Amino acid sequence: MKSLTKSHLAKCVTVAAGLGLVVAGTGSAQADPSGAPTYRQLAGVGSDTTQGVMNALANTITVGGQKVIGSYDAVGSATINTQAAAACQGLNRPNGSGAGRTALLNELNKGNNCLQFSRSSSLNLSAATPGLTYVPFAVDGVTYAVSAGSSLPLDLSTADLHAIYSCDPGYVGTAPNYSIHPLLPQAGSGTRSFWEATVGITEADVAANKYPCLSDTKGGKKIEEHDGRVLDANSLVPFSIAQYIAQSSGTLADLRGTAQLGNVNGVPSVLLNTSAAATRDVYNVIPTGKVGTSPWSDVFVGANSQICQQSAVIKQYGFGTNANCGDTSRTTG
Repeated sequence: MKSLTKSHLAKCVTVAAGLGLVVAGTGSAQADPSGAPTYRQLAGVGSDTTQGVMNALANTITVGGQKVIGSYDAVGSATINTQAAAACQGLNRPNGSGAGRTALLNELNKGNNCLQFSRSSSLNLSAATPGLTYVPFAVDGVTYAVSAGSSLPLDLSTADLHAIYSCDPGYVGTAPNYSIHPLLPQAGSGTRSFWEATVGITEADVAANKYPCLSDTKGGKKIEEHDGRVLDANSLVPFSIAQYIAQSSGTLADLRGTAQLGNVNGVPSVLLNTSAAATRDVYNVIPTGKVGTSPWSDVFVGANSQICQQSAVIKQYGFGTNANCGDTSRTTG
């Protein structure tokens, strides 16, 4: 295994440094929509990373004096009721960006008007019918987290992370007693696909068990995004910086456990630095055919859209504002 120096271990992350991104909040946003109207014109599902901020925006944004966004969490009851129609009762709850996109496409093709958008923390412009538009609204950063007292360094390069996540025996030890256990969130997670690209591995190779030291389960259960409680002294997991900031401030439920963030390529992790190794736009995905149609156009589209005007809420949940907020150029063709 590569040796770990004291200088590696000495560089700790100071969460307070990142709290300049956070404004005073009112506590955690509720999970699924509640209150009037029961069913919202724009029902959405998908990403765990952005569910908190979208729930808050759903409680803030109105069109014609009424709330119009219904944002349903990635995890909760097995099923959700998104619209009044019978066909929209008892839908399976999608968990993650990929699952949200799939659910949106399925419902659009059924023509039941059960879902109107999905949340996504990754960009997927593969062909889709009907066409989809990925509308950015904020900026996140992703780094790795380790448990307090871990022997793993708090500074790693992308080359180090590639060695760890590709189970390089010179770094992580040899089977069956790997000394480092890299973790990934569940399949379908946008953070998972983004992190795989960041560290230079592929989902196909993960699915083929090419990396025997890598796991996406803990204790027989799927690993959910941004939950530091899965960590032990020998493991690391990708973590949204926005989620870490929001959890540390009490804006979201604190699932960090003893997790602390590492720095990638020497860039401090608790600031959303656009020059960092792993920053990403986060999106709301809407049918391309609805880009010019209200309420999609009012809420999502353009720099003056309802969401893009809510920079204080976006910052409260740990995200950075996005210079391209509301842009509609990213389409599936």
